Amino acid sequence: MIKEEWKKKGYIDEPIDENIDIVKEIRQMCREKEAVILAHYYVDGKIQDIADFIGDSLALARKAAETEAKIIVMCGVHFMAETCKILCPDKLVLCPDLNAGCSLADSCNAAELKAFKEQHPDYMVVSYVNTTAGVKALTDIVVTSGNAKKIVEQLPKDEKIIFAPDYNLGNYINSVTGRNMLLWNGGCHVHERFSVTDILRLKKEHPEALVLAHPECKSPVLATADIIGSTAVLLAYCVAHPEGEYIVATESGILHEMRKQCPDSVFYPVAPEITDCSSGCSCNNCEYMKMNTLEKIYNSLKYEFPSVDVPQEISRKAVKPIERMLDMS
Repeated sequence: MIKEEWKKKGYIDEPIDENIDIVKEIRQMCREKEAVILAHYYVDGKIQDIADFIGDSLALARKAAETEAKIIVMCGVHFMAETCKILCPDKLVLCPDLNAGCSLADSCNAAELKAFKEQHPDYMVVSYVNTTAGVKALTDIVVTSGNAKKIVEQLPKDEKIIFAPDYNLGNYINSVTGRNMLLWNGGCHVHERFSVTDILRLKKEHPEALVLAHPECKSPVLATADIIGSTAVLLAYCVAHPEGEYIVATESGILHEMRKQCPDSVFYPVAPEITDCSSGCSCNNCEYMKMNTLEKIYNSLKYEFPSVDVPQEISRKAVKPIERMLDMS
C-alpha cells in the first residue's frame, strides 16, 4: 500500500532491512517482474553497476524504445523517465525519486516556448532532449548532445531554427555548422560552473593531459578543450586511447565508467569530487542525479511506485519529434 506521505514526498523512504543483500534483491525483483534498470552515466557508480544498461540520453532513449521489459526503472532525472513513457506508453515507467528534476529542463517551460513560437511563426523548433514532455510536444525535432550536429546539418541551410533550451550547446552547434539558430537562454547549472581558470590550473599541473569537455559548458571553457562531446563521445575517446591523462569538464558520475573501462588512464575532474552536494554548491555533481539511491530503487520496484505518466494528447505530439530524432541519428 502506498502511503500518502510517500505520495507527497515523491519517493518511498521505507527503511531497508540491513541484513538483506540489497543488490541481490533488486536483481531478483527485476527477474520476477520483468523489469529493466536504465541508468545515466551521471548517477552514482553503485547504481551504474547494477543497471541492465547505462548510457547517455540518446542511448537510453534507444534502449527504452527497444526493450521488451514490462517495467522500466529510469535512474536519471524526471525528463528521462517522461521520454521513456512517451516511447513506451503501455509500459510501467518508474522514477525512483520524482524530485530528481533538471535545471536545464526547468529553464524552458511549455507556455514560454509556445509564446516564443508565436512570435516567430516561420521558425521550426529543435529542442534538446533535456526538456519536459510539454516542450517536446511543441518541438519539430528533438536532439541530444551526441547527435545535434548531425541532425542540424541534415536540415536545409536556409531553415530558420529556434534551438532550446541550452544556449551553450546551441552556440557550439552554430559554431561547428555555420548556422545562425535563434538560441533560448537556458543552461545546465553543473556545466555552467566550470571555469577556464580551474582548467588552466589543472593544465599547468598536468601539461600532458587532454581536456575533455561537454558542449553544455560555456564557450570559453570549450575553447580550452581538446575533445568536445557528449558523455558517450568522451568515454569512447578514452576507451580508444586507454593510457592517457584527462582533465574532465562534465558531471563527475562519468568518471566511474571512465575509470572502469580505462584503468590505466588518469582522470582529473575540473572541480573537487564531492559526494554530498547541496543545491548551489560549486562542485561537479548534479544533486538531482544523485537523488537516485539503491534504497529508492529497491522500494520503487517493491511497490511499483512512483510511476511517471504523460497525458495522452501531449504524448501523442511529443513522440513525433523523438521518433524523428531516432530516424535521423
